[in-house]
Formats: sequence, structure tokens, C-alpha cells
Amino acid sequence: MNAPDKSILRPDAKALSLERSKAINVLPMKPPVFSTIREERLHRKQRLAATFRLFSKFGFDNGVAGHVTARDPQYPETFWVNPFGVHYSQVKVSNLIRVDHHGDVVEGDLDVNRAAFVIHARVHQARPDVIAAAHTHSTWGLIWSALGRKLDPITIDSCAFYKDHVVYEDFGGVVLELDEGQRIAEALGPHKAAILQNHGLMTVGGTVDECAWWYIAMDRACQVQIHAESASARTGGPKLISPDIAEHTAGLAGAPEAGYFQFQPLYARIVAEQPDLLD
Repeated sequence: MNAPDKSILRPDAKALSLERSKAINVLPMKPPVFSTIREERLHRKQRLAATFRLFSKFGFDNGVAGHVTARDPQYPETFWVNPFGVHYSQVKVSNLIRVDHHGDVVEGDLDVNRAAFVIHARVHQARPDVIAAAHTHSTWGLIWSALGRKLDPITIDSCAFYKDHVVYEDFGGVVLELDEGQRIAEALGPHKAAILQNHGLMTVGGTVDECAWWYIAMDRACQVQIHAESASARTGGPKLISPDIAEHTAGLAGAPEAGYFQFQPLYARIVAEQPDLLD
């Protein structure tokens, strides 16, 4: 008796892969391409609202401080931002406001935090490639900013910021004047992140997703380095990754595509847990 054809008994690899993809939500590797401006605007606002909910879960909220902005795809001289006085955990698509570079609310019924306008307007103006910018008073970011130092390449995750972040040293109190916003934008230059001395962190990205992930990753990198330096105080400090390896790792872990993709599981999680953010 002839042995059965194993190719018949064994599922086709492509067919099996297709069935598995139907059974689970496959996370997108790249930002979607939109057929209309309306779809693109909604997508950015949904990601922005989700960012605030996630930032709240991570403990980045601190009273009314902090703001994340997303450039409008139709009117790029304006940006969407959280309304002043609304807690991160209560931000949703419908209560986001759109603000122009003069600080005027052009869409929405609530007020804008002037600091959000001052800092973000100048960054968006200086960097046409930037779709989103984030700044909060997160605990670990604030602690690290008080040291006035760049992050060192001590872990694979911190390498994402190797040679791609700056320290802005000219702290002038609560940012209410446009000239300081301009200086922050100039200090940021072409980089993805800035440590605002005595003021916290700021990240930017070509998508809301990327920007949000860089902020989460940078705050964690601050936490890790603070702990590592404390733990190794008697042994000479953390071991640094060599420059060539750090630079190579930065090209992978610090790529825009990596930042975008890293955010996708977090977005899926927060939408499942808090679907009202899409209202």
C-alpha cells in the first residue's frame, strides 16, 4: 500500500497564515494611506486621544500641565491639542480643539493652554516634517531633566535616542512667551527629542504614533538610567554600549518605522479598554 501524500495531509503554509491572520488583529507595520482628508484627520485625532489615555495610565499626567499636538492634514498651519483643564483620562476625539499659530481656537468650544501654543506652534513651524509633538511633566523625565544631561547608551532601548536628542538649558520658568518657544524649536533642530532642563521631556514624530512611543520610551530610559546609576554608584557607573554598536542599534530601534510599530499594541489595548476615547 502506498504511503499517503504528506502534502495533502499538511496544511498549505500560505493558507494557514491567511487563516491565522483572520483570527487575530494583525498590527500594521506602516501608517495607512488615506483616500480622503477627512479619514486622515479622524485617524490623527483618534491616535491623539488614545495617546492621552495611555499617558494617563503611565502616570504622565500632572494637574493641567502637559500637551500633545497633531498637525491638521488639511490646514497644516493649525494643530489639534487637548483642551486646557481636561484630565488626560477624559480626553476623547470629540473634545479635542484645533488651534492656529496665533493661539486662537479655530475649532472646538474649550480653551487652549498657552504653554501648548507657545512651545508647539514654534516646533511645528520650524519642522514641517513633524506631525506630532509631546511634552508632559512626567516624574522620571522631570527628575532626569534636573541633571541637565543627555541620556547615555546603556541599554538597547536608550540607544533609540543615541545622537538624536538634545538638552535645552535655557529654562525660563513657565513658557508663556513665543521667543522661548522659538529657542526650544531651534535647540531641538532635526532631532526626535529634547530634554528641557528642569522642565521635562519633549518628543516629536512624523506620526502621532511615533511621537507618543518616543515619549514613553524616553521616560522609561530616564527611569532606567536613574536606577542604574544609583545601583552602580560604588562600581563606577553603568557600562556604556560602544559607539559603533549604539549607532547601529539607533538605526534600527530609533527608526521612525520602529516608533510607529511599537505604538500599535498600546493603541489596540487602550481602545479595547476605553472605547469611549473614540467618541
